[in-house]
Amino acid sequence: MRARIQRVVTRGTFSLDGGTWNVENNVWLVGDDESVLVIDASHDPRPIINAIGYRRVVAIACTHAHDDHVTAAPALGLITGAPILLHPADQPLWKESLPDAALPAGLGAGQRLMVAGTILEVLHTPGHTPGSVCFYLPSMETVFTGDTLFRGGPGATGRSYSDFPTIIASIRDQLLSLPGTTRVHTGHGPDTSVGSESLSLRDWVSRGY
Repeated sequence: MRARIQRVVTRGTFSLDGGTWNVENNVWLVGDDESVLVIDASHDPRPIINAIGYRRVVAIACTHAHDDHVTAAPALGLITGAPILLHPADQPLWKESLPDAALPAGLGAGQRLMVAGTILEVLHTPGHTPGSVCFYLPSMETVFTGDTLFRGGPGATGRSYSDFPTIIASIRDQLLSLPGTTRVHTGHGPDTSVGSESLSLRDWVSRGY
């Protein structure tokens, strides 16, 4: 049975550097009727569990460790028994976001995650955070970018753990090198495509965000 992609939207807050903001997050599920992989277990595990149904969860993969992307991960891991995966460079941020939670297992550049007979490739894309990653699904011409790339530009780099030149390099070298038809599923808001965003790289560099 062919893998499919589902989106679950959850709502909550994002807190960092003394500020708190209301946000909506995209949680992405990749799988078939038997198994599923969860990308960014955000805010509330209940709607994610409802979308999973009776399927086996092979992993809970985190694009990065900002609290709005990981707060549901420990509960979801406990309920499903699935491992939580995070790039080691984001462990300090994980400890800040979830001080009482155990550290996740590691993710590395080039690592491959398999679910429902399809493979997601891990792309290390630092800049929004040191351990930010994207998950590339070549068989479905799709990349899950977390907060690295959105419709209209890069993720925010004005807070702790972030760096604008680094995120620009990540987008240029890791994402805009993918086929232009590649669909971009983001951590917040609407989809876009690699081809649509590649036209604006110079504008982002000029404006500085």
